[in-house]
Amino acid sequence: MYKLNKQFVSVALGLLMWQTAGAVTLEEATAIQRQIVTLDTHLDTPANLVVPGFDILERHSYGHDFSQVDVPRMQEGALDGGFWAIYSPQGELTKIGYEQSRDTALLRALAIRTMVTANPEIFEFATQASDAQEIKKSAKHIVYMSMENSYPLGTDISLLETFYKFGLRMTGPVHFKNNQFGDSSTDPDGPKWDGLSPLGEQLVVEANRLGIVLDGSHAHDETVKDMIRLSKTPIILSHTGSKAIYDHPRNVDDELLKMLAASGGVIQMNAYSEYLEALPADPKRKEAFKGLMKLVKDGSDREIILEKRREIEHEHPAVKASFEVYMNHFLHALKVVGPKHVGIGADWDGGGGVDGMMDVVNLPMITQRLLDEGYNKEDLANIWGANALRVLQQAQDYAANEK
Repeated sequence: MYKLNKQFVSVALGLLMWQTAGAVTLEEATAIQRQIVTLDTHLDTPANLVVPGFDILERHSYGHDFSQVDVPRMQEGALDGGFWAIYSPQGELTKIGYEQSRDTALLRALAIRTMVTANPEIFEFATQASDAQEIKKSAKHIVYMSMENSYPLGTDISLLETFYKFGLRMTGPVHFKNNQFGDSSTDPDGPKWDGLSPLGEQLVVEANRLGIVLDGSHAHDETVKDMIRLSKTPIILSHTGSKAIYDHPRNVDDELLKMLAASGGVIQMNAYSEYLEALPADPKRKEAFKGLMKLVKDGSDREIILEKRREIEHEHPAVKASFEVYMNHFLHALKVVGPKHVGIGADWDGGGGVDGMMDVVNLPMITQRLLDEGYNKEDLANIWGANALRVLQQAQDYAANEK
Protein backbone atom coordinates (compact mmCIF):
# COMPACT_ATOMS: atom_id res chain seq x y z
CA MET A 1 0.00 0.00 0.00
CA TYR A 2 1.29 3.42 -0.92
CA LYS A 3 1.89 5.95 1.84
CA LEU A 4 -0.02 9.19 1.34
CA ASN A 5 1.83 12.49 1.70
CA LYS A 6 0.54 14.20 4.86
CA GLN A 7 0.46 17.66 3.29
CA PHE A 8 -1.43 16.29 0.27
CA VAL A 9 -4.01 14.69 2.56
CA SER A 10 -4.34 17.91 4.56
CA VAL A 11 -4.87 20.01 1.44
CA ALA A 12 -7.30 17.49 -0.07
CA LEU A 13 -9.33 17.33 3.13
CA GLY A 14 -9.23 21.10 3.32
CA LEU A 15 -10.62 21.44 -0.18
CA LEU A 16 -13.32 18.88 0.60
CA MET A 17 -14.28 20.82 3.73
CA TRP A 18 -14.35 24.03 1.71
CA GLN A 19 -16.63 22.48 -0.90
CA THR A 20 -19.00 21.15 1.76
CA ALA A 21 -18.76 23.75 4.50
CA GLY A 22 -17.87 26.82 2.42
CA ALA A 23 -14.74 27.74 4.36
CA VAL A 24 -10.98 27.08 4.28
CA THR A 25 -8.66 27.49 7.24
CA LEU A 26 -5.69 29.80 6.97
CA GLU A 27 -3.35 26.79 7.23
CA GLU A 28 -5.11 25.07 4.33
CA ALA A 29 -5.07 28.28 2.27
CA THR A 30 -1.33 28.63 2.87
CA ALA A 31 -0.72 25.05 1.74
CA ILE A 32 -2.70 25.69 -1.45
CA GLN A 33 -0.82 28.94 -2.04
CA ARG A 34 2.52 27.15 -1.78
CA GLN A 35 1.58 25.01 -4.78
CA ILE A 36 1.41 27.95 -7.20
CA VAL A 37 3.83 30.67 -8.34
CA THR A 38 3.18 33.68 -6.11
CA LEU A 39 4.42 37.10 -7.20
CA ASP A 40 3.89 40.63 -5.98
CA THR A 41 4.43 43.10 -8.82
CA HIS A 42 5.57 46.03 -6.70
CA LEU A 43 8.16 45.41 -4.01
CA ASP A 44 9.83 48.62 -2.80
CA THR A 45 12.17 46.50 -0.65
CA PRO A 46 15.31 47.48 -2.64
CA ALA A 47 15.19 50.77 -0.71
CA ASN A 48 16.08 48.73 2.39
CA LEU A 49 18.95 46.93 0.66
CA VAL A 50 21.04 50.09 0.84
CA VAL A 51 20.19 50.82 4.49
CA PRO A 52 23.15 50.11 6.83
CA GLY A 53 22.42 47.15 9.06
CA PHE A 54 19.52 45.74 7.06
CA ASP A 55 19.96 42.06 6.16
CA ILE A 56 17.34 40.62 3.79
CA LEU A 57 18.17 37.11 5.08
CA GLU A 58 17.27 37.94 8.68
CA ARG A 59 13.78 38.14 10.12
CA HIS A 60 12.69 41.69 10.87
CA SER A 61 9.39 43.04 12.17
CA TYR A 62 7.26 45.98 11.16
CA GLY A 63 6.94 47.01 14.78
CA HIS A 64 10.70 47.28 15.20
CA ASP A 65 12.15 48.62 11.95
CA PHE A 66 8.99 49.07 9.83
CA SER A 67 10.21 46.76 7.07
CA GLN A 68 7.73 44.36 5.50
CA VAL A 69 9.71 41.93 3.36
CA ASP A 70 12.61 39.59 4.15
CA VAL A 71 13.39 35.97 3.36
CA PRO A 72 11.97 34.38 6.55
CA ARG A 73 8.71 36.32 6.21
CA MET A 74 8.46 35.55 2.49
CA GLN A 75 8.80 31.87 3.31
CA GLU A 76 6.19 32.02 6.05
CA GLY A 77 3.80 34.01 3.87
CA ALA A 78 4.33 31.73 0.85
CA LEU A 79 5.56 34.55 -1.41
CA ASP A 80 7.92 33.32 -4.12
CA GLY A 81 9.06 36.77 -5.18
CA GLY A 82 8.05 39.44 -7.62
CA PHE A 83 9.15 42.63 -9.30
CA TRP A 84 11.71 44.42 -7.13
CA ALA A 85 11.47 48.13 -7.85
CA ILE A 86 14.15 50.65 -8.72
CA TYR A 87 13.02 53.95 -7.27
CA SER A 88 14.83 57.29 -7.04
CA PRO A 89 13.22 60.59 -6.02
CA GLN A 90 12.10 62.94 -8.77
CA GLY A 91 13.79 66.33 -8.84
CA GLU A 92 13.72 69.20 -11.29
CA LEU A 93 13.28 68.46 -14.98
CA THR A 94 16.84 69.49 -15.67
CA LYS A 95 20.04 67.83 -16.86
CA ILE A 96 21.46 67.84 -13.32
CA GLY A 97 18.24 66.46 -11.85
CA TYR A 98 18.13 63.66 -14.42
CA GLU A 99 21.79 62.73 -13.89
CA GLN A 100 21.49 62.57 -10.10
CA SER A 101 18.41 60.37 -10.36
CA ARG A 102 20.05 58.19 -13.02
CA ASP A 103 23.03 57.51 -10.78
CA THR A 104 20.76 56.63 -7.84
CA ALA A 105 18.73 54.31 -10.06
CA LEU A 106 21.83 52.52 -11.33
CA LEU A 107 23.04 51.99 -7.77
CA ARG A 108 19.63 50.63 -6.80
CA ALA A 109 19.70 48.24 -9.77
CA LEU A 110 23.16 47.14 -8.65
CA ALA A 111 21.85 46.55 -5.10
CA ILE A 112 19.15 44.24 -6.45
CA ARG A 113 21.64 42.27 -8.50
CA THR A 114 24.06 42.13 -5.56
CA MET A 115 21.30 40.70 -3.35
CA VAL A 116 20.97 37.85 -5.84
CA THR A 117 24.64 37.21 -6.60
CA ALA A 118 25.58 37.28 -2.91
CA ASN A 119 22.91 34.69 -2.07
CA PRO A 120 22.69 32.32 -5.06
CA GLU A 121 21.16 29.56 -2.95
CA ILE A 122 18.30 31.88 -1.88
CA PHE A 123 17.54 34.11 -4.88
CA GLU A 124 17.63 33.77 -8.64
CA PHE A 125 17.39 36.60 -11.14
CA ALA A 126 14.59 36.32 -13.70
CA THR A 127 14.48 37.98 -17.10
CA GLN A 128 12.08 35.72 -19.03
CA ALA A 129 8.46 35.03 -18.17
CA SER A 130 9.24 31.31 -18.20
CA ASP A 131 11.93 31.73 -15.54
CA ALA A 132 9.47 32.04 -12.66
CA GLN A 133 8.24 28.45 -12.71
CA GLU A 134 11.75 27.03 -13.00
CA ILE A 135 13.03 29.17 -10.14
CA LYS A 136 10.14 28.07 -7.94
CA LYS A 137 10.97 24.44 -8.71
CA SER A 138 14.49 25.06 -7.44
CA ALA A 139 13.05 26.40 -4.15
CA LYS A 140 14.59 29.85 -4.65
CA HIS A 141 12.99 33.28 -4.54
CA ILE A 142 12.18 35.00 -7.83
CA VAL A 143 13.70 38.40 -8.63
CA TYR A 144 12.38 40.39 -11.58
CA MET A 145 13.45 44.02 -11.81
CA SER A 146 11.11 46.97 -12.39
CA MET A 147 11.41 50.76 -12.38
CA GLU A 148 8.93 53.00 -10.59
CA ASN A 149 9.09 56.26 -12.55
CA SER A 150 11.20 56.57 -15.72
CA TYR A 151 12.39 60.03 -14.68
CA PRO A 152 16.02 58.77 -14.26
CA LEU A 153 16.18 58.23 -18.03
CA GLY A 154 16.13 61.99 -18.54
CA THR A 155 15.59 62.76 -22.21
CA ASP A 156 17.82 59.93 -23.45
CA ILE A 157 15.45 57.10 -24.33
CA SER A 158 18.44 54.89 -25.20
CA LEU A 159 19.16 54.61 -21.46
CA LEU A 160 16.17 52.29 -21.22
CA GLU A 161 18.25 49.67 -23.04
CA THR A 162 21.03 50.11 -20.48
CA PHE A 163 18.60 49.27 -17.70
CA TYR A 164 17.20 46.43 -19.82
CA LYS A 165 20.70 44.93 -19.90
CA PHE A 166 20.77 45.21 -16.11
CA GLY A 167 17.62 43.07 -16.17
CA LEU A 168 14.77 45.62 -16.18
CA ARG A 169 11.51 44.11 -17.41
CA MET A 170 8.86 46.61 -16.30
CA THR A 171 8.76 50.42 -16.17
CA GLY A 172 6.25 53.15 -15.40
CA PRO A 173 6.56 56.61 -16.96
CA VAL A 174 5.62 58.72 -13.92
CA HIS A 175 5.32 58.86 -10.13
CA PHE A 176 3.76 61.49 -7.83
CA LYS A 177 4.31 64.43 -10.20
CA ASN A 178 4.22 65.13 -13.91
CA ASN A 179 7.54 64.69 -15.67
CA GLN A 180 9.14 64.65 -19.11
CA PHE A 181 7.16 61.53 -20.09
CA GLY A 182 3.63 62.47 -19.11
CA ASP A 183 1.06 63.33 -16.48
CA SER A 184 0.82 61.86 -13.01
CA SER A 185 -2.49 61.15 -11.29
CA THR A 186 -1.45 63.13 -8.22
CA ASP A 187 0.39 66.26 -9.42
CA PRO A 188 -1.10 69.17 -7.42
CA ASP A 189 -0.83 71.43 -10.47
CA GLY A 190 -2.98 69.15 -12.60
CA PRO A 191 -2.17 67.74 -16.06
CA LYS A 192 0.54 69.28 -18.19
CA TRP A 193 0.46 67.07 -21.28
CA ASP A 194 -3.12 65.69 -21.22
CA GLY A 195 -1.61 62.22 -21.16
CA LEU A 196 1.75 61.12 -22.50
CA SER A 197 4.22 63.72 -23.76
CA PRO A 198 5.88 63.25 -27.16
CA LEU A 199 8.88 61.81 -25.28
CA GLY A 200 6.50 59.52 -23.39
CA GLU A 201 5.21 58.21 -26.69
CA GLN A 202 8.80 57.39 -27.67
CA LEU A 203 9.20 55.59 -24.34
CA VAL A 204 6.27 53.32 -25.24
CA VAL A 205 7.82 52.48 -28.60
CA GLU A 206 11.21 51.69 -27.05
CA ALA A 207 9.72 49.58 -24.26
CA ASN A 208 7.80 47.59 -26.87
CA ARG A 209 10.97 47.13 -28.94
CA LEU A 210 12.88 45.78 -25.96
CA GLY A 211 10.11 43.63 -24.49
CA ILE A 212 9.61 45.70 -21.34
CA VAL A 213 6.14 45.78 -19.77
CA LEU A 214 4.67 49.27 -19.36
CA ASP A 215 3.26 50.10 -15.93
CA GLY A 216 0.41 52.62 -15.63
CA SER A 217 0.30 52.87 -11.84
CA HIS A 218 0.69 56.49 -10.67
CA ALA A 219 -0.21 57.69 -14.17
CA HIS A 220 -3.11 60.02 -14.89
CA ASP A 221 -6.12 58.30 -16.46
CA GLU A 222 -5.42 60.02 -19.80
CA THR A 223 -1.81 58.83 -19.60
CA VAL A 224 -3.00 55.26 -19.01
CA LYS A 225 -5.38 55.54 -21.97
CA ASP A 226 -2.52 56.75 -24.18
CA MET A 227 -0.38 53.84 -23.02
CA ILE A 228 -3.11 51.33 -23.82
CA ARG A 229 -3.73 52.96 -27.22
CA LEU A 230 -0.10 53.17 -28.27
CA SER A 231 1.43 50.04 -26.79
CA LYS A 232 1.63 47.01 -29.05
CA THR A 233 1.35 44.75 -26.00
CA PRO A 234 -0.84 44.81 -22.86
CA ILE A 235 0.13 47.11 -20.00
CA ILE A 236 -0.04 46.49 -16.26
CA LEU A 237 -1.11 48.57 -13.29
CA SER A 238 1.42 47.17 -10.82
CA HIS A 239 -0.18 48.61 -7.65
CA THR A 240 -3.56 50.28 -8.06
CA GLY A 241 -7.07 50.22 -6.55
CA SER A 242 -10.74 50.51 -7.57
CA LYS A 243 -12.18 54.00 -7.89
CA ALA A 244 -15.69 52.57 -7.50
CA ILE A 245 -14.80 51.69 -3.90
CA TYR A 246 -12.88 54.90 -3.13
CA ASP A 247 -12.69 57.85 -5.49
CA HIS A 248 -8.98 58.64 -5.31
CA PRO A 249 -6.81 59.74 -8.27
CA ARG A 250 -4.51 56.72 -7.72
CA ASN A 251 -7.41 54.37 -8.42
CA VAL A 252 -9.11 53.57 -11.72
CA ASP A 253 -12.81 53.60 -12.55
CA ASP A 254 -14.71 50.69 -14.08
CA GLU A 255 -14.61 52.15 -17.58
CA LEU A 256 -10.83 52.34 -17.59
CA LEU A 257 -10.60 48.96 -15.88
CA LYS A 258 -12.66 47.40 -18.67
CA MET A 259 -10.51 49.16 -21.29
CA LEU A 260 -7.41 47.74 -19.62
CA ALA A 261 -8.82 44.21 -19.59
CA ALA A 262 -10.09 44.43 -23.18
CA SER A 263 -6.53 45.18 -24.29
CA GLY A 264 -5.24 42.16 -22.32
CA GLY A 265 -3.89 44.16 -19.40
CA VAL A 266 -3.90 43.44 -15.68
CA ILE A 267 -4.55 45.43 -12.49
CA GLN A 268 -2.54 44.41 -9.42
CA MET A 269 -4.34 45.36 -6.20
CA ASN A 270 -2.68 47.96 -4.00
CA ALA A 271 -2.80 47.87 -0.18
CA TYR A 272 -1.81 51.49 0.45
CA SER A 273 -4.35 52.55 3.09
CA GLU A 274 -4.68 56.19 2.04
CA TYR A 275 -5.74 55.05 -1.43
CA LEU A 276 -8.30 52.58 -0.09
CA GLU A 277 -10.56 54.86 1.94
CA ALA A 278 -10.73 58.35 3.45
CA LEU A 279 -8.75 58.34 6.69
CA PRO A 280 -8.93 60.91 9.49
CA ALA A 281 -6.24 63.58 9.53
CA ASP A 282 -3.74 63.60 12.40
CA PRO A 283 -1.94 66.99 12.57
CA LYS A 284 0.17 65.89 15.55
CA ARG A 285 1.46 62.82 13.70
CA LYS A 286 2.22 64.96 10.65
CA GLU A 287 4.16 67.43 12.76
CA ALA A 288 6.06 64.63 14.49
CA PHE A 289 7.09 63.22 11.11
CA LYS A 290 8.56 66.59 10.16
CA GLY A 291 10.94 66.17 13.10
CA LEU A 292 11.72 62.63 11.99
CA MET A 293 12.53 63.80 8.46
CA LYS A 294 14.90 66.39 9.89
CA LEU A 295 16.81 63.61 11.66
CA VAL A 296 17.02 61.72 8.36
CA LYS A 297 18.28 64.77 6.45
CA ASP A 298 20.83 65.50 9.19
CA GLY A 299 22.26 61.99 8.76
CA SER A 300 21.40 60.81 12.26
CA ASP A 301 22.22 57.24 13.30
CA ARG A 302 19.69 54.69 12.06
CA GLU A 303 18.88 53.46 15.57
CA ILE A 304 18.10 57.01 16.67
CA ILE A 305 15.77 57.43 13.69
CA LEU A 306 14.04 54.10 14.35
CA GLU A 307 13.59 54.90 18.03
CA LYS A 308 12.01 58.23 17.10
CA ARG A 309 9.71 56.47 14.63
CA ARG A 310 8.65 53.91 17.25
CA GLU A 311 7.94 56.77 19.63
CA ILE A 312 5.71 58.45 17.02
CA GLU A 313 3.85 55.22 16.31
CA HIS A 314 3.22 54.79 20.05
CA GLU A 315 2.05 58.35 20.69
CA HIS A 316 0.32 59.02 17.35
CA PRO A 317 -0.47 55.62 15.80
CA ALA A 318 -1.32 55.58 12.13
CA VAL A 319 -4.91 54.88 11.17
CA LYS A 320 -4.97 52.13 8.56
CA ALA A 321 -7.69 50.83 6.29
CA SER A 322 -9.06 47.43 7.24
CA PHE A 323 -8.34 44.17 5.47
CA GLU A 324 -12.04 44.09 4.58
CA VAL A 325 -11.75 47.43 2.76
CA TYR A 326 -8.73 46.12 0.86
CA MET A 327 -10.69 43.04 -0.18
CA ASN A 328 -13.60 45.25 -1.27
CA HIS A 329 -11.26 46.82 -3.84
CA PHE A 330 -9.95 43.39 -4.81
CA LEU A 331 -13.34 41.72 -5.15
CA HIS A 332 -14.79 44.65 -7.08
CA ALA A 333 -12.01 44.44 -9.67
CA LEU A 334 -12.59 40.69 -9.95
CA LYS A 335 -16.31 41.26 -10.44
CA VAL A 336 -15.71 43.81 -13.21
CA VAL A 337 -12.95 42.11 -15.25
CA GLY A 338 -12.55 38.59 -13.85
CA PRO A 339 -9.62 36.59 -12.44
CA LYS A 340 -7.57 36.70 -15.66
CA HIS A 341 -7.05 40.44 -15.32
CA VAL A 342 -6.42 40.92 -11.60
CA GLY A 343 -3.34 40.32 -9.46
CA ILE A 344 -1.46 41.50 -6.38
CA GLY A 345 0.90 44.46 -5.93
CA ALA A 346 0.49 45.55 -2.32
CA ASP A 347 3.25 48.22 -2.27
CA TRP A 348 5.30 46.52 0.43
CA ASP A 349 8.05 48.70 1.90
CA GLY A 350 6.57 51.63 0.00
CA GLY A 351 3.68 52.51 2.30
CA GLY A 352 1.45 49.48 1.75
CA GLY A 353 -0.29 47.60 4.52
CA VAL A 354 -3.71 47.44 6.17
CA ASP A 355 -4.86 46.40 9.63
CA GLY A 356 -4.29 42.67 9.94
CA MET A 357 -2.00 42.57 6.89
CA MET A 358 1.07 44.67 7.61
CA ASP A 359 3.72 42.45 6.06
CA VAL A 360 4.08 39.51 3.69
CA VAL A 361 3.50 36.96 6.46
CA ASN A 362 -0.21 37.71 6.19
CA LEU A 363 -0.58 37.17 2.44
CA PRO A 364 -2.38 33.80 2.78
CA MET A 365 -5.31 35.79 4.19
CA ILE A 366 -5.95 36.90 0.60
CA THR A 367 -5.92 33.31 -0.65
CA GLN A 368 -8.22 32.22 2.16
CA ARG A 369 -10.70 34.99 1.39
CA LEU A 370 -10.69 34.31 -2.35
CA LEU A 371 -11.33 30.62 -1.75
CA ASP A 372 -14.19 31.51 0.59
CA GLU A 373 -15.60 33.73 -2.17
CA GLY A 374 -15.67 30.75 -4.52
CA TYR A 375 -12.53 31.28 -6.59
CA ASN A 376 -10.67 28.06 -7.41
CA LYS A 377 -7.03 27.03 -7.64
CA GLU A 378 -6.79 27.97 -11.34
CA ASP A 379 -8.13 31.43 -10.52
CA LEU A 380 -5.61 31.74 -7.71
CA ALA A 381 -2.75 30.72 -9.99
CA ASN A 382 -3.75 33.45 -12.44
CA ILE A 383 -4.16 36.09 -9.73
CA TRP A 384 -0.98 35.23 -7.85
CA GLY A 385 1.36 35.27 -10.82
CA ALA A 386 0.21 33.86 -14.16
CA ASN A 387 -1.58 37.04 -15.27
CA ALA A 388 1.49 39.24 -14.78
CA LEU A 389 3.71 36.61 -16.41
CA ARG A 390 1.36 36.42 -19.39
CA VAL A 391 1.70 40.17 -19.92
CA LEU A 392 5.49 39.86 -19.71
CA GLN A 393 5.45 36.94 -22.15
CA GLN A 394 3.39 38.96 -24.64
CA ALA A 395 5.84 41.86 -24.38
CA GLN A 396 8.76 39.52 -24.98
CA ASP A 397 7.07 37.72 -27.86
CA TYR A 398 6.38 41.00 -29.60
CA ALA A 399 10.00 42.14 -29.16
CA ALA A 400 11.32 38.83 -30.47
CA ASN A 401 9.08 38.94 -33.55
CA GLU A 402 10.12 42.51 -34.36
CA LYS A 403 13.84 41.70 -34.43
